[in-house]
Amino acid sequence: MNCMQVKDIMVQPYRIDKSDTISHALDLMEKKDTKRLLVVHDDQILGVLTMRSLTEQLGTRKKLSKPASSLHVATAVSDNFVKVLPDTDTRDVLTLMKKSGGVIIVTDNGKALGWVTPQEFMKRNHFTGFVGEIMEKNPIVISSSDRVSHARRLILDKNVGRLPVIESGKLVGIIAEDDIAFAMRSFRDLVADNQQDSRIKNLLVGDIMTRSVISVYTNTPLEEAVRIMLERDVGGVPVLSLDDELAGFLARRNIISTLEE
Repeated sequence: MNCMQVKDIMVQPYRIDKSDTISHALDLMEKKDTKRLLVVHDDQILGVLTMRSLTEQLGTRKKLSKPASSLHVATAVSDNFVKVLPDTDTRDVLTLMKKSGGVIIVTDNGKALGWVTPQEFMKRNHFTGFVGEIMEKNPIVISSSDRVSHARRLILDKNVGRLPVIESGKLVGIIAEDDIAFAMRSFRDLVADNQQDSRIKNLLVGDIMTRSVISVYTNTPLEEAVRIMLERDVGGVPVLSLDDELAGFLARRNIISTLEE
């Protein structure tokens, strides 16, 4: 990684206009298999649309009665990004990413040239050691009989992207912010306004969680775990002990924090 510049590692973001609808944004994210979009208007950068900001907006009570097709992207823009110039040293970019936890947008004269997400650093580095050494040791978990509204609150309050679902000590699924965002959208589109409140209260984690969980073990080499996360395009994986109990959670930020500038 010696003396590379950010323009050497940046990638092209998918863009969306602030006046587009949230429905259109979710369709685009699903089609392009991406968790974030660059929000622009007349070539000006306004911010980033993330699964987190959508999870927050789509579950807001006062907006609940509106379908996602009538909500605009502008209502859910996140300003969690940092702008840098194309010749910024990648080591400085890594420091900024660790600090802000956001996306790094590469700009020149106010125009977005590209951006850098944790994946770019994960793809370009070698990792030593084992998952158990850097994982979160006491991950926040949820049960399949908990309400989705509770899962949403945990994700937003604790600033995590996904929660392992545990039944009788065993990992049975995972619920991510995208599951919640897509569920909230379907809800708004399908359920009559006057029933939304009561119905959404009864939506359970087990109804929308992913059952086939990609997991790793405490003794999985970190290099292999990173490869799995990149190949499967997941932002984090539950970590099991050798007797298949949940031992921790490995998120992208744990991996980024091990990288030396």
